[in-house]
Amino acid sequence: AYTELAELGLCGLYIPEAYGGMGMGPVEGMMAMQALGHGLVLEPLAQTLLAGAVLNAWAPDAVKTAWLERIASGQALVVLAHQERAARYRLDLCASLATWLMAETPAAGMLMATIGFMLIGLGVGAAGTSLLVMLAMRVDKDRRAAAATIVWLMMIMGFAVTAGVAGKLLDPYSPQRLLAVTGGVCAIALVVTLLALFRLEGAHEQSQQDTPVERAISFRVALAEVWQEGAARQFTIFIFLSMLAYSAQDLILEPFAGTVFGFTPGESTSLSGVQHGGVLLGMILVALVGSRFANARLGSLRVWCVGGCLASAAALVGLTIAGHVGPPWPLKANVFLMGAANGAFSIAAIGQMMRLATEGRAAREGVRMGLWGAAQAVAFGLGGLIGTAASDLAHWIIASSGVAYASVFAAEALLFVGSALLAARIPMAEQHRSEQGSSAAQPSFS
Repeated sequence: AYTELAELGLCGLYIPEAYGGMGMGPVEGMMAMQALGHGLVLEPLAQTLLAGAVLNAWAPDAVKTAWLERIASGQALVVLAHQERAARYRLDLCASLATWLMAETPAAGMLMATIGFMLIGLGVGAAGTSLLVMLAMRVDKDRRAAAATIVWLMMIMGFAVTAGVAGKLLDPYSPQRLLAVTGGVCAIALVVTLLALFRLEGAHEQSQQDTPVERAISFRVALAEVWQEGAARQFTIFIFLSMLAYSAQDLILEPFAGTVFGFTPGESTSLSGVQHGGVLLGMILVALVGSRFANARLGSLRVWCVGGCLASAAALVGLTIAGHVGPPWPLKANVFLMGAANGAFSIAAIGQMMRLATEGRAAREGVRMGLWGAAQAVAFGLGGLIGTAASDLAHWIIASSGVAYASVFAAEALLFVGSALLAARIPMAEQHRSEQGSSAAQPSFS
């Protein structure tokens, strides 16, 4: 049936006549798909049209010559990566397969990587924000910081274990091994997620169905009300800047280890496990100290936010030195300490987030968490883009690869210093309670 569609010229509907297509547009495509829908035709024509249009718009001339005529004639069958065998509903495989294709087919690899990482980002952002809202609304006020700590400890532990195990399995590296390891990790993650979500909301919804709710207002109005709250606004800016600093080093750390220190792909992946191990230690340390010294200055969330950001800046200064010194520098120890500092400020920020969520106007917990989740997500994506772009620019200007990486790490250290200054100025939740005459103790993780 697909061959017959090609003979009718439908496979080349969006492809120029110079490459054997019909040179038409989306209106003709809609009419063709509508007619095929009436007959329940199951051939992947939609994917063919999308691929042909994307390649025609953005692919180099050499790629167009190699692919467009074959697509128009039906000789090349192209589909989206997430629908191929062994990758169904495992969106991370798009990114892994894109890595494989980059070397031989850059345009197809870039297209697949864009689709894969967009789907990963959408999934992570939606799930993370929903989780934060659920914590803010369903956990007792005095236990929110502890609940958030437990959740993030479990998450970071998963990162550390997955990165360490996957890094070991990737050596000796090959594209086939990369796909196999990624597929296994995705399958395990999917099963664990489905088990964790099973009946998670049912009991709560049943118990709350008779509870009166506030009259709904538009999201724009609710967001404007939250943004007018000084603490919420300043905390949003802090979250954005600190996550920008955190994520800017994320995508260049492994290339830095491979280029300057000669790490293999497996060793550089394991380095991520070392960092997340440090994050886990930093989170546990803050949780224990916050619980033990709940009434002391040492347990203040502000202190850990500021101190964690400054310690992260110091660790990035260490990486700056590593770029100049090279292999003699203890890279793994430096990365572990950076992870511990990241964990300290992030868990303190999460604890403060749980407390600030219920400050201000009532029934706006979801909007506040959504705002902070959006700030985190945008900063995380933008940080990766800025970090890699800054690295490319530095390598274009500076001949030495190590010095180029060092300049980027130094700039990221300055971002963390700025985050620390912001954290020191945020009106923390304990200040709100003291101003209201509350006799509650300082916030802790107990």
